[in-house]
Amino acid sequence: MRVLLIGSGGREHALAWKLAQSPLMTEFYAAPGNPGIADHATLVALDVDNHDAVVAFCKEKAIDFVVVGPEAPLVAGIADKLRAADIAVFGPSAAAAQLEGSKGFTKDICARYDIPTGAYQRFNNAPKAKAYVRAQGAPIVVKADGLAAGKGVTVAMTVDEALAAIDDCFEGAFGEAGAEVVIEAFLDGEEASFFCLCDGKHALALATAQDHKRVGDGDTGPNTGGMGAYSPAPVMTAEMVERTMKEIIEPTMRGMAESGHPFSGVFFAGLMITAKGPELIEYNVRFGDPECQVLMMRLKSDLLPLLFACANGTLDQVGAEWSDDPALTVVMASKGYPGSYAKNTPITALPEDSEGAKVFHAGTALKDGTLVATGGRVLNVTATGKTVGEAQKRAYALAGEVKWENGFCRSDIGWRAVEREA
Repeated sequence: MRVLLIGSGGREHALAWKLAQSPLMTEFYAAPGNPGIADHATLVALDVDNHDAVVAFCKEKAIDFVVVGPEAPLVAGIADKLRAADIAVFGPSAAAAQLEGSKGFTKDICARYDIPTGAYQRFNNAPKAKAYVRAQGAPIVVKADGLAAGKGVTVAMTVDEALAAIDDCFEGAFGEAGAEVVIEAFLDGEEASFFCLCDGKHALALATAQDHKRVGDGDTGPNTGGMGAYSPAPVMTAEMVERTMKEIIEPTMRGMAESGHPFSGVFFAGLMITAKGPELIEYNVRFGDPECQVLMMRLKSDLLPLLFACANGTLDQVGAEWSDDPALTVVMASKGYPGSYAKNTPITALPEDSEGAKVFHAGTALKDGTLVATGGRVLNVTATGKTVGEAQKRAYALAGEVKWENGFCRSDIGWRAVEREA
């Protein structure tokens, strides 16, 4: 198969690394990719926002299958454009991608199909939103409705914090994403990420993970796109997985089809495991970043036919096999992230990949032959082990071999699971 992968982050490097192992792969391209992805695929300088250019490239290279990594192109309708040109694609239509593109849309689907989630209201102006917060009290959650690169959510522990978050949204801190806000009840419990493939009619449960959103040790400081993750998440017992499929994933799949937006791609359900069971915090319509990195390290099956089955409606004919060994990834970020940070700082040494150990590139580029950090989250140092504790030790030992003066990482990724093991 001739495959094009769209994206340039750590998630896409993990997908590229896994896809490249497939015996079905004959030619592999990535647009725009990064220096890590270049080890597995031919990089193409395509403007992925120009959907016509992407289609033209696919026609020129006789691409059989396109895998879309990030959410923004999906919400913008790239999958529709490719399908209209008879090109198979992994990823939902723009209408189905509203599950991530609009938090209000998702909450409305939950209400209509009785999917467990926090009580909510939608607002398009600050005074009404603030009046609701004052009536409800804190803790309470304020979300920008649209895509905000993982940063448009405030878990407000005080009413004043919630009011400030409302002002941020309506005063343009998240651009158009904040033109509407969703305010919802605070859910008490333990968070987990659950991944499930879907072809519109069938669903295939993949694996669980837990990520660490806050920038600082002990889950302190501002939210980020994710500072590390591990898989599997111990809180997601077999019973919780079964309940999640029955109470959340399957009603969503049926509801999307009934609403005229059948969903094809990956459901990434952000869950809160409460005293009542699993409740949906939010949906994403692509693999998590950095959760994808630990999932790909544990996946024993060939990824390519799994993703292709989503595109051609044959998901009921495939299965996924997983390693029992946990995997853990530590995100190395530029000092200052998630605030402002210096760009193009040199990375002078990376550890060698070995069995069960891999450094995935996220925000990197080559400048005059030197590897430099171009983003906030730059490297994903990933390892497996017989326990989460062992995977953690290996990942941090690898991180210690990275020579990059402007880099930092949290020192406690996986702490919950390590405490459980102890």
